[in-house]
Amino acid sequence: MTEPGPEEPVAGAADTGAADTAAGESDAEDFEGPRRRARREREERRVAQARATAIEEARREAKRQALGKPVQEAKTLGRGAVRGLKMLMWTAVIAVLVVGLGLLLYFTPLMSARSIAVTGLGEVPQDEVVAAAEVAPGTPLLQVNTDAVAERVAGIRRVASVRVQRQYPSTLRITVVERVPVVVRDYPDGVHLFDRDGVDFATAPPPPGVPYLETENPGPTDPATKAALEVMTSLRPDVASQVGRVSAPSVAAITLTLIDGRVVVWGTTDRTEEKALKLAALLTQPGRTYDVSSPDLPTVK
Repeated sequence: MTEPGPEEPVAGAADTGAADTAAGESDAEDFEGPRRRARREREERRVAQARATAIEEARREAKRQALGKPVQEAKTLGRGAVRGLKMLMWTAVIAVLVVGLGLLLYFTPLMSARSIAVTGLGEVPQDEVVAAAEVAPGTPLLQVNTDAVAERVAGIRRVASVRVQRQYPSTLRITVVERVPVVVRDYPDGVHLFDRDGVDFATAPPPPGVPYLETENPGPTDPATKAALEVMTSLRPDVASQVGRVSAPSVAAITLTLIDGRVVVWGTTDRTEEKALKLAALLTQPGRTYDVSSPDLPTVK
């Protein structure tokens, strides 16, 4: 038998090595763990998705080129941006409409002062109020300065306060509060009426039930006048109607003379409300002089 030379490979050994290598690779594949397998599958999905995206982009690009559109197409606005643009557009439209309506009402007689309604009048004639308002018929209501109208009407001596309102479509309403006489005083030109604030607002015959005032300098800034008026406005209506004269030579020496001749010594304006209550009770007792200057110790003589 011939022995193999050193250069010749042994067939059995080569076949055995190849078989061992194949077996090792098969064993490596068989022993691939679940984590490695999951990573490999994710990678394969990413590659497939990237391939599909590239194909879709290529298809869109070919379509754009075929239609002659620019290569880069503008991005579509999101829902929030579209909603914001719509809101901005409607706001601008509403603002234009409001401004247009305001200009229409301001410069045209569409809503003008066709009538002037005056309420709250007693002694003041309505014609005097309308004349003082100085509002020409047909003036657009928006052009009427209500504050200026109120100031002009308040210049009437008998008017205490004024409120002016626009009433659409065509009315200007003027609400007047007249001054009410609380005391009166004799002057060479006649009897003057004073309201609760000491304002001399009219010369007229004395209304019934309104007492005469005796002070040196009657007026809204005179302390003695203000003290006398404070006393008169604190009295109950049934007591105030009995007063014929209120004398205030000073703020500390106020006296009331009733129509029947009885005298009330009031003193100062301290504790005025309490004195008014005590006086109402004292007048039910017989006497000529009622002293409430000290409300803790009222006396009747």
